[in-house]
Amino acid sequence: MKTDIVVIGGYGHVGSQICRILGAQHPGKVYAAGRNLQRAEEFSRSTGGNVKPLQLSADLPLDPKLLEKVKLVVMCLDQQDTRLAEACLQSGTHYVDISASGDFLTKLHRLDAVKHKLKAAAVLSVGLAPGLTNLLAARAVQELDRTERIDISIMLGLGDSHGQAAMEWTVDNLGAGFEITEHGRPRTTSSFTEVKAADFGFELGTHRAYRFPFSDQMTLPQVLEVPSVSTRLCFDSRSMTSAAALLRRTGLSRLLGNPTLRNLAVKAFTRFRFGSEHYAVKVDAYGMKDGQPASREYGITGVHEAAITAATAAGVALKLYESAPSPGVYHIEQLFALRSGGEHLSLIPAGDHGTGQPFAYRLDGLAYWTRSGRP
Repeated sequence: MKTDIVVIGGYGHVGSQICRILGAQHPGKVYAAGRNLQRAEEFSRSTGGNVKPLQLSADLPLDPKLLEKVKLVVMCLDQQDTRLAEACLQSGTHYVDISASGDFLTKLHRLDAVKHKLKAAAVLSVGLAPGLTNLLAARAVQELDRTERIDISIMLGLGDSHGQAAMEWTVDNLGAGFEITEHGRPRTTSSFTEVKAADFGFELGTHRAYRFPFSDQMTLPQVLEVPSVSTRLCFDSRSMTSAAALLRRTGLSRLLGNPTLRNLAVKAFTRFRFGSEHYAVKVDAYGMKDGQPASREYGITGVHEAAITAATAAGVALKLYESAPSPGVYHIEQLFALRSGGEHLSLIPAGDHGTGQPFAYRLDGLAYWTRSGRP
């Protein structure tokens, strides 16, 4: 009988927080997995045994005997191919992925439940961005009669503690080219170009945000059928945002292709604190309502971005563990929605999906606001 939960990367910055949440709900059934058994064992002791250690490499095929016991895998590491996820789904093990890599998530979402003989469900785009940004975008589509454009803006606090993998992904993509959907057609753009003013609300104010290859803008046009979706990034430190844009504009970002310089940049972002611990996301949606041009604005702010990513992932994982949808690969907005209560948000099912069981997971530690108007 499948009862266990394996969090790969479970002793890392985000994974450890996911493990603690899941371990509190299902003590003794959650495993923090990774290559370093010593780190996994040390983390296990810190949880009082609620979370158990497991040595596992995501680069190697999973042991079929392990999957006989595992009901759910939560992936906290970036991957290049879908083999591990396919092995889980074909063995009847559910799968949750917090990756922000558009190329990988697109490959995974293309897996056909019948053709690839999937026996379980995967939920992708789980976290802050992608994740809550997807759910806010879906809310806009529901509130407008027709949605023509969605602009997503993300502000990260450089005074916050970010995991190694997150910093590596950010540095590696400072000069990246990537594909977006605009007016229903694909177009290529580059990181830290095409600046746009993003209003994050009264306390945080307006920041200059730049294109960045978050996966939500790559998947939402297909899932929500919105002709134009963009995602932009800035830091709470305006000077650091400007510095990153200058590196891109002068071509110096190409120097980060040198492994030594790249590693130095990652260490600098990881060790030094240039700003605050605040994060924010903003979704601006434009379209039509009752025959008139209309807009919707949604904002979320808080501190410690890793904590809200972990909470969102844990909420999805708990729902999947308790009652899963039909086998297949889903993005978060296809199964979940946000319910607001004052300044708070809860993660709820987007529909019945054959389960019929009530579920609500409160996302604490954030502030939520919304505005309606005409563009």
